[in-house]
Amino acid sequence: MKRVLTILFFIGCSFRLLANNEIGPEGHKLVWLLVLVVVLGLATFLSQLKSKSKGRFKFWFPVRRKVNVDLRKDRLYYPRFLELSVVNQGKTDVDIDSPVLVLSSIWVTRRFKLKGTNKNWCYPLYLTKNQSHTLNIDLHRFYGFDRTLKRLPRARVVVKDVKGRQLGSRKVLLRKTLFNF
Repeated sequence: MKRVLTILFFIGCSFRLLANNEIGPEGHKLVWLLVLVVVLGLATFLSQLKSKSKGRFKFWFPVRRKVNVDLRKDRLYYPRFLELSVVNQGKTDVDIDSPVLVLSSIWVTRRFKLKGTNKNWCYPLYLTKNQSHTLNIDLHRFYGFDRTLKRLPRARVVVKDVKGRQLGSRKVLLRKTLFNF
């Protein structure tokens, strides 16, 4: 049966079909349609570029800020302290906003804005080239206010600059889970 279908397929493809009744689009109409699509795309691109640059057109690429974010824990499971270190390895200076600690599980996500340590506010923080900053995060301070946070297996720290652009983030597992995503 398979051979018969294959033979019929090749015989059917070998006949030439003549379509004399079809009228296709004319060439100049396709050219005008292509020009219209290009103009609309260019207008959309320029309007987005103008709105982002506050009235000025910027066609050069912005300077990329290279910031390394590292998050370490003091124990393998159920750590008490997390150590956040931020290193500016870029060519320009960076103004860092308060990092956000995100404790999460599959269904629940809790976000905390870290403002400093020992009632000393140190954010926003200005990091020059090749300068580093370390912040120790005591998790038991969070667990003391809400005991349900101990059930959340993942901790992530997101670091953004003052303008809201994300510079980096790191994630650690606080306890064993069946799914590590």
